[in-house]
Amino acid sequence: MIDTVVMQPSAETGEPAVAGVSWAAVTAGAVASCALTLVVLAFGVGLGLSVVSPWGGAGVSATTFKIGTGLYLVVVAMLSSSIGGYLAGRLRTRWIGVHGDEVYFRDTAHGFIAWAFATVIGAALLASPASSLIGGTANGVARGATTTASQAGPMDGYVDMLLRSNAPAAPNAGNASDSRGELVRLFTGSFRNGSDLKPADREYVSKVVAAQTGLSQADADKRVNDVVTQAKSDMDAARKAAAQLAFWLTASLLIGAFCASLAATEGGGLRDGTWSSKVR
Repeated sequence: MIDTVVMQPSAETGEPAVAGVSWAAVTAGAVASCALTLVVLAFGVGLGLSVVSPWGGAGVSATTFKIGTGLYLVVVAMLSSSIGGYLAGRLRTRWIGVHGDEVYFRDTAHGFIAWAFATVIGAALLASPASSLIGGTANGVARGATTTASQAGPMDGYVDMLLRSNAPAAPNAGNASDSRGELVRLFTGSFRNGSDLKPADREYVSKVVAAQTGLSQADADKRVNDVVTQAKSDMDAARKAAAQLAFWLTASLLIGAFCASLAATEGGGLRDGTWSSKVR
């Protein structure tokens, strides 16, 4: 056969002096796995957008969507890793004079290496958009001192709730913009590390809210407590969602590694014509 490599046995080991890893097959399997992953993920994004609705009571719930997303990641990993591992095992060079157990191990290693290579390529592909996003954010922060506050930050919505007045003030009312910027910085600094507003800061915020909105001090205190509670609840929900996504990604990666290794042994066995004898 054309792709059969016959080498003279080594004098020390008695085995052919041929490389144990067929990098061409590994690369082919990894590239195929990455390409299939991108295709299936693109389909999954479209499917997710079709089942999520901005209207209340329509579409799937948030819990169902998160669980469905995790299961979809696992399915994507199983499908793409299996095909990539199978190609890595099926396309590798046939080893002549190598013990069957060693061939089985090498096929398993081919699948695992193909999965690892595909994972590294996928991480590199995702790193470029993330770097662009971070760079754009940094540039936007640098220009923030010389431009108007036309883009809202993560804390601006909570400050809106704090300074919302029952009787809206005139457009050019005093130093409302300065107070707003100060409260945004105060909230951002306090919640950055998951902490709460200090008692002195909370008292100051209540006074600012009362002055800006015309509420009584008691009502301003209640509004501050409600907004702080909502902000902490939202951040806690975001933290839990990120943790759940990390667990699903870990599970999908481990399952993908197993599927790639197993599929490579099947591809290698079919390549050598020994798979039928193993399954009997």
